[in-house]
Amino acid sequence: MPGPRVPHDLHVVSTETLTPHLTRVWFGGDGFDAIAARSHTDAYVKLVFLQPGDADPIRRTYTIQRVDDENRLFAIDFVIHGDEGVAGPWAANAEPGDRLPMMGPGGGYTPSADADFHLLIGDETALPAISAALRAMPDGARGAVYAETGDVADELALPLPEGFEVHWVRRIGDDHSQLRDAVLDAPWPDGMVQVFAHGEAEVTMRQLRPYLRKERGIPAALASISGYWRHGRSEEAFRTWKRDLATEDAAAPVG
Repeated sequence: MPGPRVPHDLHVVSTETLTPHLTRVWFGGDGFDAIAARSHTDAYVKLVFLQPGDADPIRRTYTIQRVDDENRLFAIDFVIHGDEGVAGPWAANAEPGDRLPMMGPGGGYTPSADADFHLLIGDETALPAISAALRAMPDGARGAVYAETGDVADELALPLPEGFEVHWVRRIGDDHSQLRDAVLDAPWPDGMVQVFAHGEAEVTMRQLRPYLRKERGIPAALASISGYWRHGRSEEAFRTWKRDLATEDAAAPVG
């Protein structure tokens, strides 16, 4: 469930370029206490971007990548595609001292100690949550990561525990995902499987969710499956698309 809608003041402490399309921004400020109290590994916040001459701020949702409790800092990774969008260009030009309001955090996924196998699936936008999940895995956990990027240069060194393996999947062009095929072609693990699958909505919600939930029978309690974004849509239009999809699913016959 989302955290209380209380705005927190953040300021940029430092930035670092991780890949040609990924920039990490470290934040400090009074929002740290809310982040430190998070209860889920996929903790996310809504960053509020104030546009000059526009009375309505723009909110964008991002997952917390890392938390530095000792120095009271936390990091968010931003996917950068030139001047496209609002948050990416902001992050590309962010400097220490820049300020930004934050709402949240929220979240809904935590690795289960009871699962026999953890299946983590996503594109660049899901890598922060996947990284956080890998750091939080219980002792002796086993699993696999299927991570999609558009270029080999965008592959990150993930904090893989012993017992995990990563499979990098290459997207063809801007919108031809290979994630579904990679997951369906892989041997299905034995035992109780917990799934985290997030990223582009058409891939996660239309292509992967039916396979994971219906064909493989993953129960809702062990399936965190949703879209972070959708090709050709702003976050505002994407929220409308998700509401429409939920209505469509509710009206669909069972069985």
